[in-house]
Amino acid sequence: MRRRLLIQVMAVAALPLFAAPAFTAGEGGGGGGGGDTPKCKKGEVWDKKLKKCVTPKYGMLDDDNIYEAGHDLAMAGRYDEAIAVLSLAANKQDPRILNYLGYSHRHSGRITVGLGYYEEALRINPDYTLVREYLGEAHLQMGDLAGAREQLREIEKRTGKGSREYGMLADQIDHFMRS
Repeated sequence: MRRRLLIQVMAVAALPLFAAPAFTAGEGGGGGGGGDTPKCKKGEVWDKKLKKCVTPKYGMLDDDNIYEAGHDLAMAGRYDEAIAVLSLAANKQDPRILNYLGYSHRHSGRITVGLGYYEEALRINPDYTLVREYLGEAHLQMGDLAGAREQLREIEKRTGKGSREYGMLADQIDHFMRS
């Protein structure tokens, strides 16, 4: 599994070398930058330090900027662009980066690739409940209700039933059960 994940990470990391991705920050909701980030034209991403849109290059942006731009792209449904941006991160073991790589791959139809990123993020930080929520959704996509319920129990154990992640996954499970 680790070898497969390493190969996948290496393949994704090479993506920016072969594609000219487009970036728009500021779209999407919740966490990591929200809607107050200015929108950039195609091929650029917002750099908070410089306070302007720039063409991203490996090592040019810090991982927080990369995370925020990748998060915003993923939330905007621009998954391949999110993958390209997130792959620029210097810290390939940042659970936030791994989480949104998993999210973007999963929403692009590469569920098993996404699972690998989620599992790696949880290996590093087992208490990252947002990863657990997304992992539960991935299990539902594969028809694995038991796997989704296991993630719901893990979230409850860590944050209780009142957390956002618990509520979102519980709703997804209820919807799955009704359909």
